[in-house]
Amino acid sequence: MSSPFRSSMAQSHSPMPAKIAKALVISIGDLSDFVQTLPAAKMIRDYHLGARITLLTTESFRAFATACPWFDVVEVDPRARDPQALAQMIARIRAGKFDAIYDLTGDQRTNGYYLGLRPWPPKWSGVAPGCSHPHTAADRDGMHALDRLADQLHEAGLGPSEGFAPFSAPPADFSWVRAALRDPPRLRPEYFNIRPPHVVLFAAAAEVGGGRWPAASFIALCKGVLARAVTPVVIGAGPEREIGAAIQRAVPQARVLISRADLFQVISLCQTATAAFGMVGGPLHLAAAAGAPVVVLTPPGLSAQHLPRGANVVLCLTAPDPAAAPAADVERALGNVGAYSRSTVG
Repeated sequence: MSSPFRSSMAQSHSPMPAKIAKALVISIGDLSDFVQTLPAAKMIRDYHLGARITLLTTESFRAFATACPWFDVVEVDPRARDPQALAQMIARIRAGKFDAIYDLTGDQRTNGYYLGLRPWPPKWSGVAPGCSHPHTAADRDGMHALDRLADQLHEAGLGPSEGFAPFSAPPADFSWVRAALRDPPRLRPEYFNIRPPHVVLFAAAAEVGGGRWPAASFIALCKGVLARAVTPVVIGAGPEREIGAAIQRAVPQARVLISRADLFQVISLCQTATAAFGMVGGPLHLAAAAGAPVVVLTPPGLSAQHLPRGANVVLCLTAPDPAAAPAADVERALGNVGAYSRSTVG
């Protein structure tokens, strides 16, 4: 049975050979892209048993990818724009002598890598013109990233023979994180002086639809969460420092971890959280994949291709202007998901 996404004009080609010595996986996007390429990376690892698999990614994800069981080697792409840097990157890929390359980014830059490897490129799964295993789905750009990458690999002969039904490709698997790091104290809530139960609140701006929830709303939400005897844990990066500082001043009982928690720690906090909240973007994809019941604040009519997916409840709270959504509405939505709903106002 062919994949339900497969274009009727799909090219006919043989599957990628399973028995190869070396493969390269390219994932050089942002956090959303990286998290959603991990299930495809696992499929590649399972298909090429015994192969030496290299990941080409950005510096931000080097440490996490190095610990990930799907990769043997992690290389960094500086994404420099000058022609000399591009030529050097192509030379690095050529020197790797890979038997197969899986381009999970599929943009103009990575297509350029393929073109630079001609006239004798390795077998290549992606969207580069002329590659051996092109992804030909007619609606590729409108697909959820998880489905798009799963279908791309299905066309290359990887994964279940019947492919995946729409919106059924699995999210990232983070069950390996604690074991890979030998469950150190820094992966436990107590490391940050967090008393269970806790909810994770992501302060990052929306990646789709724009907007950022203001500090005043987070402050009101933290107070509502605390009224349920639940600890609010606020997570963000550099751009969220001012919001974090305002929350800490107004609600000292909240645990504000702006720029303090790495990816391993954020995943661990989400794995034990009663719920997680934020606007559409990479942190919510991460939280949902980690198993947290997620509440996502979105504008009306946002396509499902942008929403996080996970094994747990994902609830969308829509508002004409998400940045102006009342904290009471978010607190009420959190009360409808996961163990948080069993917390009592006290």
